Amino acid sequence: MKSAYLLDTDWVIDFLNGRQETVEKIRELKGYGLALSLVSLAELYEGVYYSREPEESERKLEDFLSGVEIVALEDGICQTFGRERGRLRKERILIGDFDLLIGATCLYHNLTLLTNNTRHFERIHNLRIVSLPKKKKTS
Repeated sequence: MKSAYLLDTDWVIDFLNGRQETVEKIRELKGYGLALSLVSLAELYEGVYYSREPEESERKLEDFLSGVEIVALEDGICQTFGRERGRLRKERILIGDFDLLIGATCLYHNLTLLTNNTRHFERIHNLRIVSLPKKKKTS
């Protein structure tokens, strides 16, 4: 694994939608290596196929993915997932399985997660997270 960061689905969506803070941060971190879990890729393709312009959405996603390492699921990730899911179940603070698989991928490969969904991911022990400040609403 040559990457240092794993992108969560929300960051890719924000990048594709041109959110300035996300675009700048991804460009800044690209030299350190960016990766994407197959789980996030599946979520992104759902968005592509149910968008108003599926062909254009797919083209944009594929352009983005050209500089990103795709991380498959493997036994070690599944073991990490099982250990963390059991701990979270015991503590009664479960999170969604997709988020937990993404977090387990980070732990197994020693990656830092780029996400703004800190409410769920901060429940995973020893997971390093980078998030961006929420945009302030102007009235």
